Amino acid sequence: MRTLTGLVVLWLISMSVFALFYVVPSNVARTLGGRQATPETIAAINERLGLDEPLWKQYASFVGDALQGDLGYDYYHQVPVTTIIAQAVPVTLSLAVGAAVIWLVLGITNGVISATHPRSLADRSLTAFALFFYSMPSFLLGLVLLYFLYFKLTQAGYAWFPPGGYAPLSEGVGPWVNHLLLPWATLALVSAAAYTRLTRGSMLDVLSEDYIRTARSKGISERRVTYRHALRSALTPIVTQFGIDLGQLVGGVLVTETVFSLPGLGQTAIIAITQQDLPVIIGIVLFASTAVVVANILVDLAYAVLDPRVRIS
Repeated sequence: MRTLTGLVVLWLISMSVFALFYVVPSNVARTLGGRQATPETIAAINERLGLDEPLWKQYASFVGDALQGDLGYDYYHQVPVTTIIAQAVPVTLSLAVGAAVIWLVLGITNGVISATHPRSLADRSLTAFALFFYSMPSFLLGLVLLYFLYFKLTQAGYAWFPPGGYAPLSEGVGPWVNHLLLPWATLALVSAAAYTRLTRGSMLDVLSEDYIRTARSKGISERRVTYRHALRSALTPIVTQFGIDLGQLVGGVLVTETVFSLPGLGQTAIIAITQQDLPVIIGIVLFASTAVVVANILVDLAYAVLDPRVRIS
């Protein structure tokens, strides 16, 4: 059922994208070709897309090509859109997955500590930490980290961090990690604050349940009660939020990629919008939408692992 719902959502998105870019413009070929399109380019677009065919045939061709991995042709750079996306996806994936691991570990750990020591100094300190970073925009945190950890340290003779850019894994793990440390910290600190609050609230609710008191009365160690019983039940809302956040991150992190000059999907989308490169915009919208839908389906599947009472149809 979840998979069917996801497919329906993707179908509706494909219809919206097709209507927005293929039906609304008065001259579709001119719009897709961009401001610098020549008459020859416009004629080639008309022939390639079959724009003289009925709309239902154009839509069927649009969906069929997308299902086969053909997201169109970028006439601005004279390459397939999939080539541009393939170059940007590893950057965004590296940023999203690395930051997600950090904020999950940090957020869940802080939330568990706060929930198991309510109203203590640790709880109040971690709550203050969460509120501070939760209220800080990611672009501001990124600029602050660049100023102190790159500019100031470099001035002092300690060039530990690069000013931005991306080093692929083919150049070695060290350069790859070094270029992503500050972007990871920017995303992780902001997101970890939300996960700290979410974990704390969920854990406090679970720790007050009858089965937790029963487990304690049987003499089970507090550590096992906390991590084996309470945390597992408290993870359901956290997994829900994680699926949404990770899907959006894979779709492109506009602000962070722009601040740190990372050539990922976010920065690629901004450049395409600036240049009115519509085929690339269409391709990124479809890819990002698919990433969000797939992430939510995986979250639903994870529910059955965390809570056997949940049945996924």
